[in-house]
Amino acid sequence: MRAEADLETLIAFFRARRGAARGFRFRDPYDFSSNGMTGTPTATDQQLGTGDGSTTRFPLVKHYGVGADAEARVITRPVAVSLLVAVGGVATSAWSLDASGAIAFTTPPASGAAVTAGFLFDVPVRFAEDKLTVDVNNFLAGDVPSVPLVEIRE
Repeated sequence: MRAEADLETLIAFFRARRGAARGFRFRDPYDFSSNGMTGTPTATDQQLGTGDGSTTRFPLVKHYGVGADAEARVITRPVAVSLLVAVGGVATSAWSLDASGAIAFTTPPASGAAVTAGFLFDVPVRFAEDKLTVDVNNFLAGDVPSVPLVEIRE
């Protein structure tokens, strides 16, 4: 932020969220894609599960690491227009996105079929504190205020 108008926008946004009281969507500039951290999504980026012939709902997840240290992060704020889905490696459009960010198929994927997806996503966050600290004397000289955010775990 280098302009006074940017600072005014930040303060107005902060006050509209009542400081740390209300969450909002945030696009992490370093991790917002199912394809690596910032790549263009493909329908086979992330394994969501395996069809069993009866399950129709598959939560979106992004996998980090491998083996015992692996983490599967549930994604609840996908960018809907970016979502690509495949069953058994074949792209499909026979699904919808439910309110929790999960894929719901109209027909259950066949038993043994890999269910995969690619997507861009935002993260639910809130401000970490109920105050913003800005040094107005140095602001116009190029200082950027620190604005700590905390991810909301759902």
